[in-house]
Amino acid sequence: QVQLVESGGGLVQAGGSLRLSCAASGSDSSINAMGWYRQAPGKQRELVATIHSAGSTNYADSVKGRFTISRDNAKNTGYLQMNSLKPEDTAVYYCTAGSGIFMGRYRPTYWGQGTQVTVSS
Repeated sequence: QVQLVESGGGLVQAGGSLRLSCAASGSDSSINAMGWYRQAPGKQRELVATIHSAGSTNYADSVKGRFTISRDNAKNTGYLQMNSLKPEDTAVYYCTAGSGIFMGRYRPTYWGQGTQVTVSS
């Protein structure tokens, strides 16, 4: 079992930055990747970024060039650095642990509780 706890959400003005953190505990040998999802009110959940244990990263087109996913293995913590934020980035962001290298193949197994990100115009 893996437990995930996100932090770092909040309110920011358009053009600003936020860094989300995801602290992981526990273990599951089937897990080889981490992904961040987001869900805005009235919209479908969207996978925005993934990072594989081998280090490869992938991004949704909507955040490419603005968001950076990373991890610190020593701290068992993952991060999502969000720059040049836009009002349309407003959503609840969820950290997940799962498997798969590419965005289309990523399958989440464990979910965090979510953290709200609000971008004002």
